Amino acid sequence: MTKLTKRTVDATGIRASDYVLWDDDLPGFGLRVFKSGKRSYVVQYRAAGRSRRVTIGLHGVWTPEEARREAKVSLGAVAQGGNPAEERKLDREAITVKELCNRYLEDLRIGLVLGKRGRPKKATTISTDVGRIERHIIPLLGSRRVRDLAKPDITQAMKDIMAGKTLANVKTDKLRGRAIVRGGASTAARTIGLFGGILTYAVELGIIEQNPVHGVRKPKDQVNARRFSEQEYGTLGGILRKAIEERQYETTAEIIRLIALTGCRRSEIIGLQCGEVDIQGSCLRLTDSKEGRRCVRLVCPR
Repeated sequence: MTKLTKRTVDATGIRASDYVLWDDDLPGFGLRVFKSGKRSYVVQYRAAGRSRRVTIGLHGVWTPEEARREAKVSLGAVAQGGNPAEERKLDREAITVKELCNRYLEDLRIGLVLGKRGRPKKATTISTDVGRIERHIIPLLGSRRVRDLAKPDITQAMKDIMAGKTLANVKTDKLRGRAIVRGGASTAARTIGLFGGILTYAVELGIIEQNPVHGVRKPKDQVNARRFSEQEYGTLGGILRKAIEERQYETTAEIIRLIALTGCRRSEIIGLQCGEVDIQGSCLRLTDSKEGRRCVRLVCPR
């Protein structure tokens, strides 16, 4: 009967080729002896009709008693339907947050990631997403494995953004261009919202089963409740009329006037095309809005 103890391990001799000395007291537990003299503890078992072998660790780093306890844990997992070798393989191949973000951005840029209303995200939205990923998500969570993420990790990253730990002033690709990276509650809420979308993408790919962002309490995004009073609109109208009559910043004044009348986004009015103006229907029929196609009623001032 051979039982792996410190005495039997120290007494093992070196042969012309590697061999395994099996423990008779715990079937499947053994000592692999290399022709170089190195020795390591292993566990061998059968799963899904195949013989699998897992290395526990080197002798010297592991004692025979420690290796035996670890072998019992592994063999117990096998008895319950587990597969330690496959689980280790999956651990080695587990994708990191940075790798997931890179894959997400590749699909995002070619229109495979859909935004609201089932449409590909626009270039301006993609640019914003890239900034949040590169300047907040990757610096804080990039090295973490996606499968290991939990709600406390997401919450801590959100708090770090709120506290300004990702603040930066970095040079961009544009000539003399710089990006001022700020923190705060609004930035944290929007970044974690984006990360939730990225992890939903990971769920769809089968990388993880559940999205750890779900249930995380985000700070309320900044809501603009300020509205012009009738007097303020009158003051603005007088300034715009004067600018148009005197032909000073006439185009800018017309743009501001139309934004005030319609409530459209600045980009929608600046990029407005002649074909989108329906005079007879008293509306704008926007074809490339952030929300897709939409109709905006024109209300004439009294």
